Amino acid sequence: MVDSTLAQVGKNLSEAMMILGDGQREMEMGTERRRFSRTSIPGPLQGDGQDVATILHLVHNLIHEEEEKEDKPSQQMQNVGEQAHMALLGHSLAAYISVLDRERLRKLTTRILSDTTLWLCRLFRYENGSACFHEDDRAGLVRVCRLVINVRYEEFATEGYAVLSSKQPVIYQSSSCRPGLGQHLCSQLGLPLSSLCTVPCNTIFGSQHQMDVALLDKLIKEDIEAGKLPLLLIANAGTPGAGHTDKLGRLKELCDQYNMWLHVEGVNLATLALGQVTSAVMAATRSDSMTLTPGQWLGLPAVTAVTLYRHEDPALSLAAGLTSSQPVEKLRALPLWLSLQHLGHNGIVQKIKHATALSQQLLQKLKSMASIKTSVEDELNSPVVLFKFSQGMSAASSGGSVEGYCAGEKEVLDTFNRWLGEQLAQLVPTSGVDVVELEDEGTCVRFSPLLTAAVLGTQPEDVEELVERLSELVPVMSSTMCLRQDFREESHRHSASLRYVDDISWPGLGVVRYEPQAEGMDESRRKQVLEKINNELLRKLQDLDTDIIFSTGPEFGAAKYTIFVGMVTEDVDVSELVDTIAALGRDIEESGRLLENMTEVVRKGILEAELQLQKANEEKLIEEGMLRQIPLVGSVLNWFSPVESSIKGRTFNLAAGALNSTEMTYSTKAQAGRPSLQDTPTHSSKRLSGQRLFRRSGANFDSFSETSSIGQADEMTREESTTVSSSIQPPTSALAQEEDLSSVSEIPPEKVQESSDQIHNTQVETEEASEERQHEGREMEQSGR
Repeated sequence: MVDSTLAQVGKNLSEAMMILGDGQREMEMGTERRRFSRTSIPGPLQGDGQDVATILHLVHNLIHEEEEKEDKPSQQMQNVGEQAHMALLGHSLAAYISVLDRERLRKLTTRILSDTTLWLCRLFRYENGSACFHEDDRAGLVRVCRLVINVRYEEFATEGYAVLSSKQPVIYQSSSCRPGLGQHLCSQLGLPLSSLCTVPCNTIFGSQHQMDVALLDKLIKEDIEAGKLPLLLIANAGTPGAGHTDKLGRLKELCDQYNMWLHVEGVNLATLALGQVTSAVMAATRSDSMTLTPGQWLGLPAVTAVTLYRHEDPALSLAAGLTSSQPVEKLRALPLWLSLQHLGHNGIVQKIKHATALSQQLLQKLKSMASIKTSVEDELNSPVVLFKFSQGMSAASSGGSVEGYCAGEKEVLDTFNRWLGEQLAQLVPTSGVDVVELEDEGTCVRFSPLLTAAVLGTQPEDVEELVERLSELVPVMSSTMCLRQDFREESHRHSASLRYVDDISWPGLGVVRYEPQAEGMDESRRKQVLEKINNELLRKLQDLDTDIIFSTGPEFGAAKYTIFVGMVTEDVDVSELVDTIAALGRDIEESGRLLENMTEVVRKGILEAELQLQKANEEKLIEEGMLRQIPLVGSVLNWFSPVESSIKGRTFNLAAGALNSTEMTYSTKAQAGRPSLQDTPTHSSKRLSGQRLFRRSGANFDSFSETSSIGQADEMTREESTTVSSSIQPPTSALAQEEDLSSVSEIPPEKVQESSDQIHNTQVETEEASEERQHEGREMEQSGR
């Protein structure tokens, strides 16, 4: 029979996970009410308590709050499987067990700790070891350092740090260790940074990520001669970046020679559980201590890290914090204890074997791909795969010129590989790939399924999809790399209007800025014009029917007010692309200049029209007399004795800047013989049906269509950046740009409104109001007859 309380704990956990998941998202209140609730605003503690379901719903809403604000689809918790459920149950049981009586608690925690230690030592081939369970995966190393200090400095327990002044302790680490690990040790131990010695990696022989053993030996001898005490060496069985393993066998011999403690950590330690282990990793079983992270390897949430160590004195281990006399502290092992039993030995080995098989699958696929370079320590057993796009621009084969560009080739390749890693992580999120920066290789894409597969649920199908996406992106990267120099040269060909911005951090074809004529402008005015023209140019480019992504630059630095051109395919006509950018920019600039000139012309034209209308009104008053100006009397007189008005309408010709009579307009009823500016094509290139812009004739139109590109501020989708159009027709005159009429600031508002309504027809027609009254009089006369 199971204790009813234990059964209730498991039941409550299951219900809580259902509520926090997607099974019971909707509460009694509607979605809108929940969305606009104030649960996310901190407030006072309510007087009456709330039930468990309400509190769990509150937690759920806080988890998914951002998704609801941005209308994003709900994301379920990552792969919370049955084994993960056991780990979560362990935390609940630990709280329940902690309230048992002291004797029963001591017996139970001792059994849990001893079982877990025994299983881990046998599973990872670490004989006669003890275990320390800790939340921070660095805490075990800190406690090991305290243990070594207590061992090497016998008076440390009574004298404290004063005994360290006689011989300064030195901790050695590889330059490939985790960033900040050595500084964290010195901070926690109260040691100066001079106690930390970073050993460079090999530069000539062996892996470039392995510690240089000969140089380490030399450094140790120099420290001993300087009166220092070599204390501890931190080695890697799988470096954080590249997954390479140090020469642990030789390092162990060196540590024995100088009476140093050898500590090993790294992802490759997981392979110790497999049936076949490489000799390099097997040497880790001879180390004095090693840190394991079974939670990452097995996909167990909130499971502690474990440091296995060998030491005979339990008192010193207790003083260093590796063990605890408090039974509650030993309950940290309970979630791992439950999970290991649930998985069993075969289940644990199978998870690790599955992760290593995924690495081998990807490695074999990448070997056959052009322009992809792999970097692994052991092609048969390495659980970490590094790869990068490595096509040199000097090897361009698509007609692109590369002379003069090899100086920044490495930086450009790093930028492209960073883009590649981000795209793959977005397109295949279950693959778990990420981007790493290495000193020698530069920017690489890393696939480390031992750290991600168990949590993300990575399967062989995900690796196949990853390779498929990679095969789609690589040709675009290759063509873009080949055409970058051509784009640069074409931009320099338009140096009078276009300025090429050399931005090696942009993963695309290049960056340009349209430079308007700034003669007679101050700096402030020039910046305003520059910003306005380039923003309008970007909008017009985004409206073109093309697969190329155009985006804006940051609001600071040299790339301000610039246009970023994204990835392109090999059939793109770079010359046509640059010509179009320059043509659109010139048209926008000329339109703006025409509007500025139009301001004064329209103002003078309106003033002249007012004077002529005022003069015509005076002549009409003299001609018709005062009685006809009275509304009612004038209508009667016009009915009995109609008068033909001698006042003609006026039209304002914007092009000539002159007022003309409307007599010719009304006599001909139309202005024949004037071609429409809108009908005049400005781009005479002929295209086939269905052919996109900037494609060379004869190219395959159904080739790769770019799906994504990153900008400096935000990533834009294809739907936001392209609209359907049949040809490039930049506007040839500002007369068709209604929005730019607002720049005519000198004209009175009522006149601007009257003029803007008539500028669309290229004429501004003004007539007297009295002429309308004459027409009314004639109508009344005709009706009376």
